[in-house]
Formats: sequence, structure tokens, C-alpha cells
Amino acid sequence: MTPSRRDVLVAAAALPFIGAAAHAAPITWGGDVIQLWPGNAPGAPAKLPVGKVEQRSKDPGFNDRWLTGIDRATLMVRRAPQPNGAAVLLVPGGGYGFLSIDNEGEEQARWLNARGVTCFILSYRLPGEGWANRATVPLLDAQRAMRVIRARAGSYGVDPKRVAALGFSAGGHLAGSLATRFDERTYAPVDAADQLSARPDLAGLIYPVVTLSAPFTHGGSRDALFGQGADAALLRAASVETRVTAETPPIFLAHASDDGLVPIGNSIALYQAMLEKERETEFHGFDKGGHGFGARLPKTVPASAWPELFAAYAQRIGVLPA
Repeated sequence: MTPSRRDVLVAAAALPFIGAAAHAAPITWGGDVIQLWPGNAPGAPAKLPVGKVEQRSKDPGFNDRWLTGIDRATLMVRRAPQPNGAAVLLVPGGGYGFLSIDNEGEEQARWLNARGVTCFILSYRLPGEGWANRATVPLLDAQRAMRVIRARAGSYGVDPKRVAALGFSAGGHLAGSLATRFDERTYAPVDAADQLSARPDLAGLIYPVVTLSAPFTHGGSRDALFGQGADAALLRAASVETRVTAETPPIFLAHASDDGLVPIGNSIALYQAMLEKERETEFHGFDKGGHGFGARLPKTVPASAWPELFAAYAQRIGVLPA
């Protein structure tokens, strides 16, 4: 969900990567791939979505792929050369209509891996692709992902008490929902991993969609998640700023005031809600950066500072080593 790039990028032909058959192979981009659900995921339609990869860049040497047709949720594991025990669940955005898997997944894993952080890129199911109970489908996958990471922590050298979630745009809404609704029962347990906590130890939300009910919401994410004309009470209940409690983990927020797609008021609303509940939080508002900047901004643009600020905050609260 990156209009700052849409002016300069064009869509190439969509390439199939997953068949619609019940036993289609999971997404593979190299490295370990963990399927989140044994068999079909909860609420599967009779005909599973047909997967596609859309290459958005005209430059063949520059990856900028968007995923749709997610027939099964996965975690793509990106290991650090020198792991320090910390882990991050990466949650790409895309307005709940696609996944920006490079800008808000692979590229984030690279800078985090360089800091010793093991990364798990979440390929979550998209609500408008035929799943039952569409509005909670992404949250099911995010909850399950956090539990599976903790269940397999020993295999990857991860400390299960140092697992963060880092989400972007609509993925920020999903990571924020995970941070505020981690103990909500959204699916029946399927194995021992579901006895573990889905609460992230830190949630980083970068240019996030937060509210689904305030005037400054991103209407595309709202309608993709719920469909058009959703009940106002349901939209308010799914707005992250209304779900903050005494159990909400620390939240880091970064947003640019010139974001023309998701107004900075989203981050401000959540920051205020965190302060009102006396929860640990940090908010950085930048005058320049736009939307969808990921980790690509030149150092002359103020919002380019967010990765260093996030890392410093994660160190202060003990998720990253000092």
C-alpha cells in the first residue's frame, strides 16, 4: 500500500506461484518456510485462492513484489548470521488486499538480520479472498504465527520472551491488533503451540492504519477487511486505539506528516490511547517521508531514521541486547 511508489512503478504480468488445489505447495523464496496450519486454514472456501506474484518495478534488478491469492498462511524464516536471541514477526502491508512482501518483508529482514535478529515474514491470508469470518482471518494468522514462533524458538536460537512484531501500513493495523487482542479466542486450538501466548513483547507500527471508525481512517483497508457498509460498532471494536488495556505490550510508532494515504492522526490516536492507559510507548512523527517508505529512504529524508530509533527502543525495553 505505497502510493509514493505507484507514480513511478508499473505492473508487469502476474506470475502464478501457488495452485488452487488443496495440497498446493506453500510460498517459497528460499530459506525455511513454516506452514501455520495443518491442512487447510480455518474458514477455508471450497475453492482456495489462486496465488499470484506481481512485479511492480520496471527495474529487473529491483524486487518489489506484491502477493495475492494466499491459499495458506506461512512464515518465511530469515536467519541472522550471528543471532542474538531476538526475533521479529514481520507483517507486510497492502491495504488487506495484497502483501508488499519485499519492501515491508524481505528488506526489513535484511537490516534486522544484520543486527542479529531472526526474522519471520508473515504471509497472512487476505480477507476478501473467500474465507469465512473475513474480518478476523488476518488476526487468526497473526496469533497463530506468534505462538508457532515461540513453540519453535529452540530450533532457531530464539528467546521466546524476546519476540517483537513489526507491521507496516495495514500490516501495522494487524500488528497493533495482535498487541491489543492477543488473548482473544479467534480459533479453536489445533496443537500444543496454541497453549502459548500470542502477546508480542514489543509492537512496532510503521505508518500504520490504526482506526477503522474515525474520519481519518484508511477506507480501503477498512472495506477490504469488513466489506462495505460495515456496522459502526464492529468498526470501532476493530480500531486498535479502542483496545488498549493494562496488558498491552510496549508500542513503537513512526509516521510522516506528509503521508497522503494513511494520515498521521492514526498514530497519534494510538499514542494518546497508550498514554491514557499508562502503557510504555514511543512515537516519532516526521515532517517528510510520505507513505510506504519501508527502509528505502535516502538519509536526507527525516523518516529514514526510524530503523535506528526502533532498534534503540527495543534495546531499552530488553527485546534487543544493549
